[in-house]
Amino acid sequence: MQRRSFLKLSAASLASSAVMAQDLPSTSATFVSAGSDRFMRPRDMGITTNRFKVSGKDTKNGLFSLEQTFHQKGGPPRHLHPFQDEWFYAIEGEFKFEIGKDTFSLKPGDSILAPRNIPHVWAFTGGAVGRILVTFAPAGKMEAFFDQIADSHSMPPQTPELWSNFDMQLLGPPLKI
Repeated sequence: MQRRSFLKLSAASLASSAVMAQDLPSTSATFVSAGSDRFMRPRDMGITTNRFKVSGKDTKNGLFSLEQTFHQKGGPPRHLHPFQDEWFYAIEGEFKFEIGKDTFSLKPGDSILAPRNIPHVWAFTGGAVGRILVTFAPAGKMEAFFDQIADSHSMPPQTPELWSNFDMQLLGPPLKI
C-alpha cells in the first residue's frame, strides 16, 4: 500500500472512529499505566506476556488492544481474520512479518496493518526483549480468544477448531526463526 493511500485510509478510519465515539456513553476515560493490564491480570503465554490496554467492553466492541512483551523469539501460527483488521506497532525489539506475499521487518517505531482476510504470520526475532502493541478493529472475539488461552504458558495450540471458535482461520505453522 502506498503511503498516500495508507494516510487517506487512516484519516477515514479516524473520522469513523470519532463518529463511533459519539455513540459511546460519556463516562470517564480509561487509564492503564505503563506495564499494567486493563484488568490487572497479565496473561502468560510462555514466550510472551499479554497486557490488555483497551477492552472491547470500553468501545462497544469497536476496538481491542493489547501489549505483548516477548522474552523469547517466536510468534503465532499463520492465520487470518475474516472480520478484523489487525494493526501492529513495534515498541521494543525487532519483528518479522509476512502479510500476504510480502515480507517486512519492524523495528521500534514501525507499524504495519494486516487487513482482514489476508493471511499473515509474524514473530519476535530480536534480542533479549520485544514489545509490540497489537490492535484489532473491530474487537470481535479476539479478547475472548486471549482470555481463553491465558496462563497456558505457551502460544495458542494449532488446533483449527480453537481458532475457528474465535472467528479465525488457522493456515499454517509459525515462522521459522
